[in-house]
Amino acid sequence: MAQVPQTFFDALAVRTWCGLALRALGRAREEIDAINVYPVADGDTGTNLYLTAESAAAAVEAVFEAHDAHDQGKPALADAARAMAHGALIGARGNSGTILAQLLRGMAQVLAADSETPHTDGEGLRLALRHAADSARQAVAHPVEGTVLTVASAAADAAGRAEGDCGTVARAAYDGARAALAATPGQLAVLERAGVVDAGGRGLVAVLAALVETFTGEAPRAVPVAADVQHARVAGGTAVTSPETSADVSRITPEGPVASLEECADGPDTGGPAFEVIYLLEADDTAVARLRERLDGLGDSLVVVGGDGLWNVHVHVDDAGAAVEAGVEAGRPYRIRITHFGVGDVHTTGAERPPRERAQRAVVAVVPGEGLAGLYTEAGATTVLARPGEPPASGELVEAVRRAHAREVVLLPNDADLRHTAAAAAEQARAEGIRVALIPTRSAVQGIAALAVHEPERRFDEDVVQMTSAAGATRHAEVVVAERQSWTMAGICQAGDVLGLIDGDVAVIGSDLAATAESVLDRMLSAGGELVTLVLGDEAPEAVADHLETRVRESYLAVDTVVYRGGRQGALLLIGVE
Repeated sequence: MAQVPQTFFDALAVRTWCGLALRALGRAREEIDAINVYPVADGDTGTNLYLTAESAAAAVEAVFEAHDAHDQGKPALADAARAMAHGALIGARGNSGTILAQLLRGMAQVLAADSETPHTDGEGLRLALRHAADSARQAVAHPVEGTVLTVASAAADAAGRAEGDCGTVARAAYDGARAALAATPGQLAVLERAGVVDAGGRGLVAVLAALVETFTGEAPRAVPVAADVQHARVAGGTAVTSPETSADVSRITPEGPVASLEECADGPDTGGPAFEVIYLLEADDTAVARLRERLDGLGDSLVVVGGDGLWNVHVHVDDAGAAVEAGVEAGRPYRIRITHFGVGDVHTTGAERPPRERAQRAVVAVVPGEGLAGLYTEAGATTVLARPGEPPASGELVEAVRRAHAREVVLLPNDADLRHTAAAAAEQARAEGIRVALIPTRSAVQGIAALAVHEPERRFDEDVVQMTSAAGATRHAEVVVAERQSWTMAGICQAGDVLGLIDGDVAVIGSDLAATAESVLDRMLSAGGELVTLVLGDEAPEAVADHLETRVRESYLAVDTVVYRGGRQGALLLIGVE
């Protein structure tokens, strides 16, 4: 379907761009992963860029949906731009994704500078691209030429020389980025030895191609990934290319764009840190400045992006615990991800990494809080953390399925609103040759019940049937605080009321947490039950669990109770009755 070009950069253009960029990165993901040799040859740059863009696109869609729901028409440019930047920030993955998030944030700071302006023109786009490139470079502790930073700067330089509307400026930025990308092997030896262009830069060119399509309706031609290093050199800091580098070069060996990634590493004498550490951080600017200094002394590939109290921190270190502790000292880190590059990894030793054998079966589960994430992990599941208001995207679930590294995977979404997202992720994983069974769990307590009967030694179908049966036999409830006045199945509630939801519907409206929870529990146990599971959120007092345990012990014979701390999970209390 032909894309309708956008004349100005307004909220609709932001939405269109995000969608086209996501599609472009989806198409190029495997290709970009294959040429990922710097800063770590771990083959995930394309995936990280895609997940970051997916989070940005989802945030923009949410803004449009909110305006549609309230009949408010099209959002303002400032609202859409801020949503794009925030979505990219909270969803940023890896070194490349973190830098892309800062590029989008830099653009948003210019586009949203005047909240009353409905759109901007070519001049505004030029300024946005310049600020994006500059802010991304400042976010990296030790910028290296021949990377995505070089490509971004070249795009901004070319856009700055262009005169005309947004389409003209976008085309100039794309052409400048494309030329700079072709020159990256002459700037970075590891790329030259591998015979490829920079993976992060290749991803940015795809994003800029989507920007051109947004304003012109025409997609630029394909970008080469294999580099003809004899025709892509840097002379005096200026990219010099021949006609060959402007064509769709596809001189890739039968083994792929890189015949052996170990040839691209610096060798055992210059091996890098063993862990990648990423987390979101709530902290003020002063604390983040100190954090940068400390992390810079712990490792390399340090990128800290964000602002206004929320940051995304990325660093490669040997002491992952120290990197997390530094975040704790600076503020409140969460969504912590630690990846071990592996013994024998090309990054750590310069030797070939032996392939890790696939497990036969694994469970991947979405969990609403850190406490439950720990519980699920102890039970052997691979977890995806869903923080309040930040549901995971399908790409994040696919990544978790890949990370589980199993031939067969049972997927537990643990949220009714994630059924379509989980179904899309399962379909994608199946296309990659993984056998995936989706159990439509609607709550984390149903997931706990399913995980309790999981037996990897059983036949896959039998295991899925038993887990599905256990989840289906578990009624679920949650106790939350109403955010606004609204109509419910139990009547009208006011902001601040305590609501008890059973199987997704409001069943009790009260003013006291313990009393409301007791009423919900009584209703659930009136139909019978053998086991009550209570999961307390971080704002729920321990006394509530004690009160409910006493209630069950005194009023319901032969019913057991287990209590877990769920952490920051959104609901004050989750209840399951099996």
